[in-house]
Amino acid sequence: MTDERPLEPDRETMENIGGATLEFAADFIEQRATAPAAGVDENAWKLAQHLFVERPPEEGGDFDDLLGIVDDAAAGSFDTTGPGYMAFIPGGGLYSAAIASFLANVTNRFVNLAAPAPAMAAIEASVVAWMCESFGYGSGSQGVLSSGGSIANLSAIVTARTERLGESFSDGTIYVTEHTHGSVAKAAVIAGFPRAAFRTVACDARWRMRPDALEEAVKADRSAGRKPFLVVASAGTTNTGAVDPLREIAAVAAREGIWFHVDAAYGGFFHLTERGRRILSGIEVGDTITLDPHKGLFLPYGCGCLLARDGEALRRAHQVEAHYLQDLAVTRGIPNFTDYSPELSRDFRGLRVWLPLHLHGVAAFRRALDEKLDLARVVYEGLAADGRFDVWDPELSIVPFRLKDRDDAANRELLDRINASGRMFLSSTVVDARFMLRVCVLAHRTNRDRIDEAVEIIRGAASGL
Repeated sequence: MTDERPLEPDRETMENIGGATLEFAADFIEQRATAPAAGVDENAWKLAQHLFVERPPEEGGDFDDLLGIVDDAAAGSFDTTGPGYMAFIPGGGLYSAAIASFLANVTNRFVNLAAPAPAMAAIEASVVAWMCESFGYGSGSQGVLSSGGSIANLSAIVTARTERLGESFSDGTIYVTEHTHGSVAKAAVIAGFPRAAFRTVACDARWRMRPDALEEAVKADRSAGRKPFLVVASAGTTNTGAVDPLREIAAVAAREGIWFHVDAAYGGFFHLTERGRRILSGIEVGDTITLDPHKGLFLPYGCGCLLARDGEALRRAHQVEAHYLQDLAVTRGIPNFTDYSPELSRDFRGLRVWLPLHLHGVAAFRRALDEKLDLARVVYEGLAADGRFDVWDPELSIVPFRLKDRDDAANRELLDRINASGRMFLSSTVVDARFMLRVCVLAHRTNRDRIDEAVEIIRGAASGL
């Protein structure tokens, strides 16, 4: 770096910074097996307060010192990339995807229009097309990569609104269950719907939407002068991993002429496995599907996806004219992704999907997903055989459980004891007014040895309660 080019390091400096970064990454990944599953303690909060009030210096600092701060900050966090993290929905953090993000950021090509970087845009278009094909969508389908499931759900709601209600939508009605992800309600509010637009459909004993209750609710709203236009089914709820009866809900939606959206952010990619295809039967009938590659494909956070069976419907909901883009009209069959999403400027997400799939092969992801289904069965069978727990048979890879015949306070103490082990980290939820613990197996580094240990930790934590 020179006074003339203060932001451009020379080659030696770049290599030193890059070498230190790669060494940090390799050490970090090697340490995941022994690192605490959740490192948030008083020291982590003290560091957070210090960094919050700190401001950039007038003159630059030392890279190794700054990398040390990143190391300390990462250590004082939930270890979302570690084998013991089984809380919420684990993120991935594949090394190959991180390398892809680095390459995407260094080349910094603009891919939301085809013309500025056609081959780069084609890379992204190819992985979107693969997802459409994997979920049984035909040649008229289209998808777009988003920052996550929240924005994908927003685009799905806007598309359904455009197709079913048009410009006048104040009396539109949306059907969900109490277990539908909170991003759906937030997206609907952002899309202009009042909270009164929601109808909560009753669930069965396994927390799945009841198609008969959906049909009754739709008919009641029509009789009251409302305009039913959208039902959101879950292909794996965050609470319990429950999968709504997708094919039956699709049939109700078809009869009633309402848009059928499937929120498969957590569970969708299990469709790549034979068992997952059976469990998720009917997902291919969805008008739109939300997926999160940063969950089921084990990628770093920041990569969701929306698929639309009718790609033109997705385009009609999002495309606007902008004269300053008229020089970039040529596409030659490569989609302009900005026409299918709320975004114009954004990062090149497609490379972090494309590179791992081509480097490892789809079969590697399929095997990893099958393993997660197997490991959830190990947790279920291990706790069910113990006799001290109420434990629910997992549909996918989330296993809800609680102490049998004990109050919520005892179960909260059980959670604290489990997490105090440092070897695993669980989260809780409330279902049917009961405090429940949940094991969510989705981290690619979580294997049989850690699951066997986890079952023993849970059993040991229950002793004396």
